[in-house]
Amino acid sequence: MPAAAAFRLTAEAIRADLDALAADDAHVAAAVALVGYPAERRRPAGFDTLLRIVVGQQLSTKAAASIYARLEQALDGQVAARPFLALADDRLRAVGFSRSKVAYARGLAEAVADGTLDLGGLAGLADDEAQAVLTRLKGVGPWSAQMYLMFSLGRPDVWPGDDLAVRAGLTRIKGLDQRPTARQTEALAEGWRPRRSAAALLCWHYYSNAPM
Repeated sequence: MPAAAAFRLTAEAIRADLDALAADDAHVAAAVALVGYPAERRRPAGFDTLLRIVVGQQLSTKAAASIYARLEQALDGQVAARPFLALADDRLRAVGFSRSKVAYARGLAEAVADGTLDLGGLAGLADDEAQAVLTRLKGVGPWSAQMYLMFSLGRPDVWPGDDLAVRAGLTRIKGLDQRPTARQTEALAEGWRPRRSAAALLCWHYYSNAPM
């Protein structure tokens, strides 16, 4: 993959990918007809965004946003690796970080600050290579890496099958009797390659907006 790979999950690309999927998959076509196209979700590449993803693990969107807003306040709006490392653990705990997330976030900040993790270099790596680099960091699992690949690097063929909302949306789109396991979603989404990111966005969108 070239180093200057463009962000591929633009609103226009999402629509085009879902139209292509809908042409071959009646379930996708019906889902788009009911809830429309999901919006573009782009985040700047870099430490700030990856830290935000780590903070949001296993938290509601509202709780994660509240914690991150307090962190931004503590850092005077400049969320970068070195200023973050200057915050004491008790300050991070007061902001709302759990003990484990203090450790994970410090590990991430240290890797960025000392050059062990070159976030800028991820743009030149294939999806599996970029995910492998990110998941070497403690506390950055496959889901966190996939969110970064989708929303910061704009990769078009990422499938976060472990995400509960993706699985719930997929269940409803496909009319399944029960929610599939993460492994089962991989098989169900196989036919959506190389447009699985747009399909995942549709699953989230459907889960949030389709009438019950």
